Amino acid sequence: MDAMDAWVVDEPGPIDDHPLLRIERPDRQPGPHQVRVRVTCCGVCRTDLHLAEGDLPPRHRHITPGHEVVGVVDHLGTETTRLTVGDRVGVAWLGRTDGTCRYCRRGQENLCLSPTFTGWDVDGGYADACLVDEAFAYRIPDGLDDEAAAPLLCAGIIGYRALLRTEVPPSGRLGIYGFGGSAHLTAQIALAQGIRVHVLTRGERHQALARELGVDSVGDATGTPPEPLDAAIMFAPAGELVPGALRALDRGGTLAMAGIWSSDIPPLDYAATLFQERRLISVTANTRNDGETFLALAVRLGVRATTVAYAMADANRALADLKHGRFAGAAVLQA
Repeated sequence: MDAMDAWVVDEPGPIDDHPLLRIERPDRQPGPHQVRVRVTCCGVCRTDLHLAEGDLPPRHRHITPGHEVVGVVDHLGTETTRLTVGDRVGVAWLGRTDGTCRYCRRGQENLCLSPTFTGWDVDGGYADACLVDEAFAYRIPDGLDDEAAAPLLCAGIIGYRALLRTEVPPSGRLGIYGFGGSAHLTAQIALAQGIRVHVLTRGERHQALARELGVDSVGDATGTPPEPLDAAIMFAPAGELVPGALRALDRGGTLAMAGIWSSDIPPLDYAATLFQERRLISVTANTRNDGETFLALAVRLGVRATTVAYAMADANRALADLKHGRFAGAAVLQA
């Protein structure tokens, strides 16, 4: 194949103005340590929406979004050793690290000083094919079909890391603010571990999905959970919700911000929101160990993504539906 179709961010702007443009571009050949992945599907992440609308400025013009990619290896770089043609793999947000900075050396590659991110620095999976450094490709476990696997590669992994960062104790009380693709996967992990889960979110579809999954309570995003929280995760990119979420924490509780972007956080009343050793922390990307551990755990615990399928040709519509809350769970573009 000499050419391929790919979506690109033409000029960032409101998603209802269709800022993604579908173009034909030369097919890519892998570098020495890369493999080419023929895309079968790609999850639609809120980060893609931030990129399309310009909240997250594109690294260069005509970047192809998409970092929840599932596909089949169809071409190998000259120095690859780990993967073979025909392997089913996933391509995630963390596309490469320098491997030498102080963070990489101590096992915190998610904080690498010179990282490369899929669908931001390098072209992602809203296309017929994409390239990935073979060391950063995930083997997709048996038992997960392509559509079910796609949201796990970012929404699932980031939610899992956020859950770890909260240090919620066994049988503890967890608040989840926002209930989209990442949150509904994290809730399943928490429930399977015996944690009480309280969901605070807007939208009837999201609230209905939370109830279907068996969480302990469901309320509005601006409401108060029925009991003090040991921990909470903010999936909604809404800084105005942070003060209320901090007030909902019990003493020593942690609120983790799981998104790459958020609207501004209002000034905090120290005594009401942070005193008594409450903590506000962020979650930045993930390590490959996070990803491998989560994928294995998801299979073992039977975590399932609630997905809504769109044709790859409908990428703009999928992002607009995400923006306006027109579905519950996670959207997946099918090649």
